[in-house]
Amino acid sequence: MKYRTIVADPPWPVTISNGGGRAGASSGCTKFYAARPAPYDTLPVDDIAALPVNDLAENDAALFMWGVDAMALDGSMKLVAEAWGFPVGRLFVWRKANPGQGVCPRIAHELLMVSRRGAHRWNEGFWAPSVQDWKQVYIGRAKQHSAKPPAALDMVERASPGPYLELFARRQRLGWDTWGNEALNHVELESA
Repeated sequence: MKYRTIVADPPWPVTISNGGGRAGASSGCTKFYAARPAPYDTLPVDDIAALPVNDLAENDAALFMWGVDAMALDGSMKLVAEAWGFPVGRLFVWRKANPGQGVCPRIAHELLMVSRRGAHRWNEGFWAPSVQDWKQVYIGRAKQHSAKPPAALDMVERASPGPYLELFARRQRLGWDTWGNEALNHVELESA
C-alpha cells in the first residue's frame, strides 16, 4: 500500500537535562545540569534517513515530520526529509503550555516540518488564515515525554487526504496505519 499522508516523530538522538530553569528568580540562567539519555530508544540520524519511507509514499504525497530546534539547526530534518523523497517544506511551531525537559532557557515548543512532493493537493479550504497561527497546548503535564497531542493528527486529517501512515507511532488511531515499537506495525519498514 502507498500513502498520501505520512506523519513521523523520529526518535532523534537527543539528550535531556536532569533539570534546568533559573537558579533564582532574577538571576537568569546560571545553573546547568548533567545530561541523560532520552526516556525511549533513539536512532542515529543516518539510520532514520535510511528507512525506505520513499517506497511507502505515493508520488503525490505529504510528509509531516516532528523535530526539535537542534535537528532543524544542524540540518538533520532536511537530510531525513530529502532521503525519504520529500523536498524541504515549511516549519510550523507547536507552542506548549508546559516547557517540559531541557536546560535553561527551556524550550516551550516543537517544530513540525510540512513537506509535499509531486502534485499533492491539500484539502479544500484548510490553509485558511487561522491555521497560520495554529496553537495546540497541553493542559497540565504531558502524559509521556515527547508525546504529541491527538489534535495534531486531527489537523493533519483536515489538511491532507489519506490513506494515512504514522511512523514511530505510540498508539493506534482509527483509519491510520502505524509503524513503531509502541503500536501495531501495519507496514514493514527496514533500513536498506
